[in-house]
Amino acid sequence: MTTNAARPRALIFTGGRLGDWALPLIREDDYLIGADRGALFLTEQGHPPRLAVGDFDSIDERQLAAVREAAGECLAFDAVDKDWTDTELALREAISRGFRDIVIVGGLGTRFDHSLANVHLLRLAHELGGRAMLADEHNEIRFLAGPIDCRLEADSRYPNVSLLPLTPEAAGVTLVGFAYPLREAVLRIGMSLGISNLLAEPEGTIVLGSGELLVIRSRD
Repeated sequence: MTTNAARPRALIFTGGRLGDWALPLIREDDYLIGADRGALFLTEQGHPPRLAVGDFDSIDERQLAAVREAAGECLAFDAVDKDWTDTELALREAISRGFRDIVIVGGLGTRFDHSLANVHLLRLAHELGGRAMLADEHNEIRFLAGPIDCRLEADSRYPNVSLLPLTPEAAGVTLVGFAYPLREAVLRIGMSLGISNLLAEPEGTIVLGSGELLVIRSRD
């Protein structure tokens, strides 16, 4: 599964775990969005966001002033009145501006509730007509809704490949080019059958007949 390099992307930098590992993800033509503290990270790293969005309750007034000065546009929300997380606000804004390929950078952190909510945003992006991926130093997470088949290229950064259903069942799961192939399998919530596979070829194929899957590439 690859992203067309010629197609503009939106990168959303969140307030989760960020570091130098995140900077090589940025392409020259990417539209950079900073969600709350993610906007400060981009500003401090010399990559001013085109859009800063959030309630900015995790940065101080001096830092917020720096973000406002650096960002092309800043959308500030009240921390009490807003219904969505800063990352969801950023995702919805990206899709409303026409971006269909979106990478959420640093959305997995120490707050499991926020991490899980960000995983669920991959499904929301699909519902809104986009395609989103979560990326951090150790994981890449994508969402698939059947029927679909997709290619997955070998990547030494993330050798492990796991499949976890988001619906009660994900049916018709076939894996080609993997160390542990499957054919027309049914993955159910609570099953560990799809955990820790490996690509055995330079490229593998995942076929999903029905239901929804998370494709999680990871390293220790």
